Amino acid sequence: MDSVLRIQARIGQRALLLTTAAVPLTGWTIHAVALHRRLAATKKDPLTGLLRRDAYTARARQILRRRDRDVCVVLVDQDHFKDINDTLGHPAGDAVLQATAARLTAWAGPRASVGRLGGDEFAAVMELASDGREVRLEQLVRMLHTPVTLDDGQVVDVAASVGAASPDTIGTRDLSALQRAADAALYDGKHSSHAHLATTEHVTTPSINGRRAGRPGTARWGQAA
Repeated sequence: MDSVLRIQARIGQRALLLTTAAVPLTGWTIHAVALHRRLAATKKDPLTGLLRRDAYTARARQILRRRDRDVCVVLVDQDHFKDINDTLGHPAGDAVLQATAARLTAWAGPRASVGRLGGDEFAAVMELASDGREVRLEQLVRMLHTPVTLDDGQVVDVAASVGAASPDTIGTRDLSALQRAADAALYDGKHSSHAHLATTEHVTTPSINGRRAGRPGTARWGQAA
């Protein structure tokens, strides 16, 4: 009988030790999950839900490394955004940014890298076959020119400028070079209601903080509806 009690006592001690050890492990697991969620949240822009610049860049470079597929870098800049904020207020401006983000995400698809670069500037890197590029960019421009309805029912006319660059035209898969070219093309066609595709000329176009005076030489597609 004593031996049975001793065995039960040893089993009880081991169970207590295991239970005690499991408490901090469970606590750490919960902490790790919460930390992972916070880190994941920091990758997203809180207003639009798009990737922040660093997360967007990492994902974009992964896509560009797939050399067996046609890809395209697309930059979007909201037109007259300051006027919307000044006349209708920042909540209206936020709604416009959210609508632009949702439309760009829907257009680019789930496999794309879609990010908010800051302010009213957005970017997407995606697989996009050269033979369908014209039609797809025309579609994006139309989407970005669709009026936005606010929560109070007010309708806001919106527009955005679009620039695009592809490795098959620019001759490189370097993300920075493609974005510079797309940015130069975008500002060539600013407020034109056209999507502009960068040529090799845009790679060497001088710029100041990513902004430069317009100059000719850009392919222009699609009158927006």
